[in-house]
Amino acid sequence: MTALSLVLPCYDEEQALPGTAADLLQAFAGVDLELVLVDNGSRDGTGAVIDGLVRRGAPVTAVRVAVNRGYGHGVRAGLVRARGEVVGVLCADGQVAGAEVRALFEVLRAAPAPGLFKVRRRFRRDGADRKLASLGWNLLANAAFGGLGALDVNGNPKLWPRRALDPAALVSDDWFLDAEVLVRARAAGLPVVERDVPARPRQGGRSKVRATTCLELARSLARWRGEHP
Repeated sequence: MTALSLVLPCYDEEQALPGTAADLLQAFAGVDLELVLVDNGSRDGTGAVIDGLVRRGAPVTAVRVAVNRGYGHGVRAGLVRARGEVVGVLCADGQVAGAEVRALFEVLRAAPAPGLFKVRRRFRRDGADRKLASLGWNLLANAAFGGLGALDVNGNPKLWPRRALDPAALVSDDWFLDAEVLVRARAAGLPVVERDVPARPRQGGRSKVRATTCLELARSLARWRGEHP
């Protein structure tokens, strides 16, 4: 079985993905890595970038989603194809350096017990409105579930042993997927290990986070709480 499968949902990431993939492949030299690249209903050349990586023999599993149904749906489509003993979720924008992802993986491998290992993005170059919205979401999510063990709920990568938390159990199709991973980790008794990393500027393309994302997250949180009291 592959040592690590990293699922990257890619929605219109033609500009960022080549650099992100190259950075990860270099950082994980010597590790049995699988990159599960999900073309999440892209309208640009993302699919062609993924196909090019496959043709060049990179350790890439290509997954196609015909119509974008949300960030979480793309992640789940990739997780069901992942083959690694350790699975993880990472954004395709390159904001977390490959070396930091590798360092987090090494912390997981050295840990005496299973856990959910993730990053907290520090020194993000976001505007005041974005920072305030992020702070509000992190406070709300932690308060709603009595603490999730994470100061940066949506901080990725998130890595965990497959045997400790079944990826197939995830159900969220939207941005709530990141919070759901933490909620399920808590229910499974997995400690959360959050490692500070510097956040880099997006390596190309545009963010998919909209002004309405926080409202969507709040609605998803309320729905989750109603369905999973």
